[in-house]
Amino acid sequence: MTDGRQGERFGVGKLPSSFLARLLATYAPHDGSVIVGPGIGRDAAAIAFGDRILVAKTDPITFATDHAATYLVDVNGNDLACLGARPRWLLVTALLPEGVGAEEVESQFAELAAACAARSIALVGGHTEVTAGLDRTILVGMMLGDTSHDGLLLPGGARPGDRLLLTKGIALEGTALLARESAAELAAVLGEETVQRAQHLLMEPGISVVRDVDVLLPVGGVAALHDPTEGGLGMGVREMGSASNCGALLFEDRLPILPETRAVAAAFGLDPLGMLASGALLVAARPDAVPTLAAAADDAGIPIADIGEVVPEAEGFVLVTADGRRPLPEWTTDEVSRALAEGLPASAGAAAARTP
Repeated sequence: MTDGRQGERFGVGKLPSSFLARLLATYAPHDGSVIVGPGIGRDAAAIAFGDRILVAKTDPITFATDHAATYLVDVNGNDLACLGARPRWLLVTALLPEGVGAEEVESQFAELAAACAARSIALVGGHTEVTAGLDRTILVGMMLGDTSHDGLLLPGGARPGDRLLLTKGIALEGTALLARESAAELAAVLGEETVQRAQHLLMEPGISVVRDVDVLLPVGGVAALHDPTEGGLGMGVREMGSASNCGALLFEDRLPILPETRAVAAAFGLDPLGMLASGALLVAARPDAVPTLAAAADDAGIPIADIGEVVPEAEGFVLVTADGRRPLPEWTTDEVSRALAEGLPASAGAAAARTP
């Protein structure tokens, strides 16, 4: 080892970026047909395949038990769309806990089929087994799509001066997941109506950004796209910046946070910036394209906010708050993972009551 991590043990969540970057640089050999290979901020691979580009992505669902199949289809499809590809084929590895019932397994298959059909994706194969040591089903997706050479949007295209735009709202996925996994506990603090609205965010606006990409990418002026997931918008901005050798400046008062997200985050004592964030598309855009992109989003009924800007790498990642500037936090462990492990704190009711 060369990065001072001898003997280190890692907790739940992402590996430290510097460590993962070294592993990828050391153990992922170059292949001439690979246009986009592994790297920090590179969530899908792009491979030259004749006159087309094959785009491939793999991601598991490890947090959710309720509607895990829907999460699986959307989080994998999002990363393909961010490279300009059309998600088309899905393989799934389903690892089932001992004692799982036939009805539950069939329900998972039925939900996968419905989620794929809704996105015009073909479920083409995979692997299914009952695995020792699991307390819940783990689904791992491997999705393929394709695009043209001209249609491929390479990661790493952001430049200092580009604006950072965000569609819909932050932590949609994390809000919906916690409202579904901890429904009874949250209902006692927030009320049934708020919890039901939070649960429904999985379906409306949903956690897919494929339509967002379809609306914005053809407009022009898009430098890079990213689907923030584990570690929330905070880590998503860092990943986009790292892929482009840039930093970023975020303005806290511009972040679109839905009332349901504020309520759920306050109840658990979480920072929405570090919560699972699928459903929001992060866009690095040339400044002169922002008005046209905003108009296209508005015409399509997609909320969009200007939340910051790309800055030179030396300036790092900065969050501008009412109290001044501070370094943008890093969440190697997602806030949702912490909430699921620790549960609602004793002060949940008082915190939720103070939420505006």
